[in-house]
Amino acid sequence: MANFDVDKIRNVAVIAHGGAGKTSLVEAMLFDAGSVDRLGSIEEGNTTMDCEPEEIARKITIISSLGFCKWNDCRINLVDTPGFINFVEDVRGSLKAVDGAVVIVSAISGVKAETEKVWKYACEYEVPRIIFVNKMDKDSANFKGALDEIVNSFGTEGVPLQIPIGSGENFEGVIDLVNMKAYKFSGGKASVSEIPENMRSEAQEYRKKLVEKIAESNDALLEKYLEGGELTQEEIVNGIKEGSLSKRFIPVACGSAVKNIGIQQLLDTIILCLPSPSDLIKIFPVKGKSPKDGTEVQRKPDEKEPFSAYVFKTIADPYAGKLTLFRVYSGMLKADSTVLNATVGAKERIGQIFYLLGKKQIPANTIGPGELGVVAKLKETNTGDTLCDESHPIVFEKVRFAEPIISYAIAPKSKGDEEKVSTGLSRILEEDPTLKFHRDEETKEMLLSGMGQVHLEVALERLKRKFGVEVVMKTPKIPYRETIKVLSKAQGRYKKQSGGRGQYGDCWIEIEPVSRGGGYEFIDKIVGGVIPQQYRPAVEKGIIETMKEGILAGYPIVDMKVKLYDGSYHTVDSSEMAFKIAGSMALKKAFQDARPILLEPVMRVEVTIPDETLGAVIGDLNSKRGKVQGVESQGKNQKITALVPMSEMLTYANQLHSFTSGRGLYSMEFSHYEEVPAHVAQKIAADKEAQKKEKAEEK
Repeated sequence: MANFDVDKIRNVAVIAHGGAGKTSLVEAMLFDAGSVDRLGSIEEGNTTMDCEPEEIARKITIISSLGFCKWNDCRINLVDTPGFINFVEDVRGSLKAVDGAVVIVSAISGVKAETEKVWKYACEYEVPRIIFVNKMDKDSANFKGALDEIVNSFGTEGVPLQIPIGSGENFEGVIDLVNMKAYKFSGGKASVSEIPENMRSEAQEYRKKLVEKIAESNDALLEKYLEGGELTQEEIVNGIKEGSLSKRFIPVACGSAVKNIGIQQLLDTIILCLPSPSDLIKIFPVKGKSPKDGTEVQRKPDEKEPFSAYVFKTIADPYAGKLTLFRVYSGMLKADSTVLNATVGAKERIGQIFYLLGKKQIPANTIGPGELGVVAKLKETNTGDTLCDESHPIVFEKVRFAEPIISYAIAPKSKGDEEKVSTGLSRILEEDPTLKFHRDEETKEMLLSGMGQVHLEVALERLKRKFGVEVVMKTPKIPYRETIKVLSKAQGRYKKQSGGRGQYGDCWIEIEPVSRGGGYEFIDKIVGGVIPQQYRPAVEKGIIETMKEGILAGYPIVDMKVKLYDGSYHTVDSSEMAFKIAGSMALKKAFQDARPILLEPVMRVEVTIPDETLGAVIGDLNSKRGKVQGVESQGKNQKITALVPMSEMLTYANQLHSFTSGRGLYSMEFSHYEEVPAHVAQKIAADKEAQKKEKAEEK
C-alpha cells in the first residue's frame, strides 16, 4: 500500500528573490504543523532547511532542500529554493518535481528581478501557484502596493483570500475572506473572532471582488451572480480551487514568517488552492518517451502503475556518498530492490530509501506515487535521469539549465593536488549542473565556469570542506594569437664550431600572410639540392615549434604561408638539429620585418535587459570596444546583439548585474579573431614579458 493517499499530497516549491523570507516561511510551516519542535532563525543559523555551512555563514539558501509536514490530513512536501541570482537556476530543477508553488512577494520591496525570473520558470513548467505577501510586520509594509506590483510585474491579477489586520508594529493578524473570520495572533497562536468593526467594509469589498472573480471564471455561476443570486460557500470554495488550478487568477495570502502570523492560514490555502498529483494529471498528463522506439508513454499517479521516477537533484556527501533526490510519478519504489536508469541504460541497486527533513533522513520501506524521496550511493545516476521498472521503461524530459556565464582559472594551493581538485570537483559538479569544469589544452589552465563569482566561490568552499583541497582563483588567460600583415624574407644561419664535429645549417625563407582563419602552409621550393631532402623537414619543425611559442608576445602564430627557397649545407657538420635551429632563426628574423600584429578572440554577445537600462548598457558595451550589431524589442525588455573582445567580458556578469539590478541576462559564443589595437597590444606584450621575468626569478 502507498504511504499516502495521492489526493492528500501537495508538492510545493517556495520561490522568490533572495531575502524575501523563503527559509523562514518554510521553518514556520514546519513548526506550526509539528514537524519540528522549535522555530529556527536565519540570524542564529539554526533553521531546518539551511543546513549547509556555506548557507549558515552567508545567510542565504544555496541549494534546494526538502522538508515535509502534515496539515489537515494532508502531506505537504516542501522544497525551499535559492533566490540569490547566482543560484536561482536550481529553482528550475525543483519546479520539475513539484505540482505547485508559493511565490513570496515582500510587503516592503515588492517584486524584484529574481522574483520575475522564478515566476517565468513557473510559467515554463505551467505550475499553479499562490502568492504570499510576507513581512507585513515590518515598517513601511504595504499590502495594497504589493498587489499593484503583482499586476505590473506578472501581468496577472492577485486575488486576496486574506487581508492583513494592521501593518508594521500594529500587524496583529489576518482576515480570512473565504470564511469571513478574523485571526489575531499572540506568540504564534491564533484566536478566532469576528471581523473588527473598523475593517468590516474593507473586508466586504475584498470579499465582493473575490466572489466576482470566481463567478467570471464559470458561465453558470456568472449567470447566477448577475441575476442577483448569492454564491453558496461550497461554490466559492470550489471556484477558488478551480480558478487557481486553471490559473485564471492567482490567490494571495499574507502574513509574517518571522513572527509566525498567518502561516496556518497559508497552509489552509496551499491545501485548497494547489493541486494534488491526481489533480494535476487531469490538466497535464505525465508523459515520457520509450527508450526503445521513442514513442510517447504516459504514467498515472497510481501505485498499481509501473514504477517511474525523475531525479531532480543530487547532493555530494563525502560520508554518506552521493544522495539522489527523486520524485515518484507512478508505481512504488521499495527498499532493497533493483531499478533501471533508462536515461543511461544501467541497472541500479536500491538500498535504503528515505524522506528528507532538512539534513535529517527518515527511513522508509516504500515511497509511492506523488512522493519525494532520497536514496544513497547510486553509481550511474545523476540529475535529470529517469528511474523506472525495467520491464516498462520510460524516459522523462530533462530540465535544461542555463549555460555558465563566467569563468575563472583555478590552481591548487599545494603542488601535486591537481588530481584531488579534479576528483573533488567532479563530485561537486554532480550536484550542481550549472557548474562546468575543464582543462584548456592551449593555456594548460583548469577552468571553472558558473553563474557568477559568488557561485564559484561557494563551489570552492565546498570543495575545501568536503574534499580537503584548497585552490586559488585567478582570471583565465585570453587565447591571443600572433600573425603578420606583409611579405618578408630572411636567412637563418646556424654555425657552431667547438672542437671535433661542428654544427651547420643555413636556410632562406619567405613568409606571407593568408586570409584570417587560413591556417598555416609550408611550401618546399628548394631547387638543385642546396639543402638535402633529409634536412628540409627539420627546417619546418623548427618553424612550427617557434610558431607555437610565439615571437611578438609569446602567443601562437597563425594564418601564415612559409616558403623554403634557398640555403646551404656542410657535408660533415650539417645535421637535422642544426637545420631545425636555422629554421627557427629565419622565422624570428622574417617575422619582425613582416609587420607582426596581435589578434584577440571576439565574442558574439546577446544581452537581454529592461527597457530603462538600454542606454547605460549600450554605453558600457561601447566602452569595452564592443560593436553593437542590433537592438530588438522583446515586450518590456530589449535584446542587444554585439561583438565584443573576450578580454572585456571576463567579469561582465557582475557588471551587468550592477547596471540592471540583477534583471539582465546575457549569453556569448566565439565569433572570430580580430587585430588588437596597438596601445592594447603593447600592454599585453609588456604583461607577458613581466610574467616571464617573474617565472625566471622564481627558478
